[in-house]
Amino acid sequence: MERLFKYTLTMLLLAVAALQCVQVVTRYVLQIPVMGLEEVLMYPALWLYMLGSVNASREDTQIRANVLEIFLGTQRAKVVLAIVTESISLAIALWLTHWAWDFLQYSIRVGKESPTLYIPTIYSDAALFIGLFLMCVWTLFHLFRHCRRLFSENFSDGRGTNHA
Repeated sequence: MERLFKYTLTMLLLAVAALQCVQVVTRYVLQIPVMGLEEVLMYPALWLYMLGSVNASREDTQIRANVLEIFLGTQRAKVVLAIVTESISLAIALWLTHWAWDFLQYSIRVGKESPTLYIPTIYSDAALFIGLFLMCVWTLFHLFRHCRRLFSENFSDGRGTNHA
């Protein structure tokens, strides 16, 4: 899984950088703007953004403001806080995924296309649903991991060490 994300994100990043480079060179150096390049650039950029978010969710490396952890004295309290935050994150992600599913169905039904090159927008609209769905999966995975930790570790001494 790690290798898949690594290569996919690298390829998308290279595609976005190459298209942006072509745009800068043709527009500002050659003074010949390429019609529709922004439309083409939108597709890999959106997939890069969504799959990068999924990867952060998979690695559990999202940006967080863990201010409450400073005030919590025990490991058990920190695990409970992690369960609460993962639960709230999952609820929000599920709501957004439901919304993205409705949007994807609308996009399929209407058959929208980009204005200049007539590229079906389903290719970009699907990124939103797939990305949010995968974020739900990884959030659920981390929620189960925290719950398993809460019920399997001995937190009796307040430091979170296991005295089995």
